[in-house]
Amino acid sequence: MIFEQLFDEKSSTYTYLIASDKGREALIIDPVLDNINIYTSLLNSLNLKLVKVIDTHIHADHITALNELNKRTNCTRVMGEKSKSEVIDLKIKEDEIIKIDGINLKAVYTPGHTDCSYSFLMRDRIFTGDTLLINGTGRTDFQNGDPFQSYDSIFNKILKLPKETLVFPAHDYNGKKYSTVENEKMNNPRLQVSSANEYAEIMNNLNLANPKMMDIAVPANVKGVTLDQID
Repeated sequence: MIFEQLFDEKSSTYTYLIASDKGREALIIDPVLDNINIYTSLLNSLNLKLVKVIDTHIHADHITALNELNKRTNCTRVMGEKSKSEVIDLKIKEDEIIKIDGINLKAVYTPGHTDCSYSFLMRDRIFTGDTLLINGTGRTDFQNGDPFQSYDSIFNKILKLPKETLVFPAHDYNGKKYSTVENEKMNNPRLQVSSANEYAEIMNNLNLANPKMMDIAVPANVKGVTLDQID
């Protein structure tokens, strides 16, 4: 299997490129527009045909490359059915399977960070977007976020997976690349709570500044801009 984890320094975003082998179909999860040439060069070097591109949610800290990749490769743009994006080709439901050549991903609706957040389960790993981070969780104070939904998504869905399941988030700010369900249960400070109310109390008192790109990124990601529209 080809599995490439790519990092955007500006937004600390992880993007994932997945294929069963060279010369086969591929998909990309959470691409960043600034890195479009990196993705296309990697696809070309591995002789991959990009057929699907997925965003886990409407991002507030960067502009997605979803639309630009569609423009360049005619790939299918995929998001969960709750997404407000106006350019999605395929809106998927809870438990629906996304298939490419030799790879299957199951959609898991994990709201809380936003109301359109989905995670994607593939074999031994789950791509958690901003829902569950490494030793953290996604903030719940904008885009219809909700700490009680976040608690439910994490504790009753993600953490119910086998303990050895690998956790690949959409962001990390400390150089960590992945975790496991067991590690997050044991060591994530926001998860050492005894109730949803206790978790909500933590999340409601984070007092974080808005992402610097939020006012630009959210409307751009809803509309699905391409490079020539922002140059």
